[in-house]
Amino acid sequence: MNFIAVDDEPLVLNVIIKAIQDAATGCTVQGFTNSAEALDAVKSGLAPDAAFLDIEMFGLNGLELAKLIREYSNNTKIIFVTGYPQYALEAYSIHVRGYLLKPVTAERVREELDELGRAPLASGKRIRVQSFGNFEIFADGKPVHFGLAKSKELLAYLIDRRGASVNTGELCAVLWEQKPCSLSVKSHLRTLVSDLARSLSGADAGDILLKKRNSFSVDCSRMDCDLYAFLRREPDAINTYTGEYMKQYAWAEMTLASLEQLL
Repeated sequence: MNFIAVDDEPLVLNVIIKAIQDAATGCTVQGFTNSAEALDAVKSGLAPDAAFLDIEMFGLNGLELAKLIREYSNNTKIIFVTGYPQYALEAYSIHVRGYLLKPVTAERVREELDELGRAPLASGKRIRVQSFGNFEIFADGKPVHFGLAKSKELLAYLIDRRGASVNTGELCAVLWEQKPCSLSVKSHLRTLVSDLARSLSGADAGDILLKKRNSFSVDCSRMDCDLYAFLRREPDAINTYTGEYMKQYAWAEMTLASLEQLL
């Protein structure tokens, strides 16, 4: 298991890290005394199983940091470690997993991790898709990188379609909504498909993309996706939904409206 711990007091941070390491033998813990640096690490693809956060910190406080971490790593569980009991109500309103009061001990950390263990952190699938907040896809915990931004958007749309086949005309209309589906646009689409296939193959995830003569889809069974879990009404997915869905893409607003109706 991989964790991060964030506290702006170095000595306190060391105590928290030691408690986590004692509670979860063999785990990896990355510590930060600066909340902005912790957020930058998550933005860059760090996807910890859980984040242990102080609340009152200089600059970005723990409550704000928790919400932002969720945008970039939606499956990361949040556990607050603080000296202030008065924040508990606000903390639980954003669906945190735990609230530990300082001084923290290995025993208390172990209890929180045991609670996490009752709801597995991962499905065992190599590919994890985050659609709540910003769209991201990870292979073995590492972000998949694309040569072209629209290749990533193409994959996002196929995932949004939940395994349904999408023909080239629909893809052109979605990706280039202001342009007719001309020969040049279709040629650009072929370039995107090639880049997408190459990017996925580079992450050993090429088998999630399914291609027919003039249509494309994804194999939903090969990925762990928060959208799909939400639609199955899994409690963890419902708790981590924050009212945002693939927010970098305008076409995702229709699905977002449908999700809101399910709450």
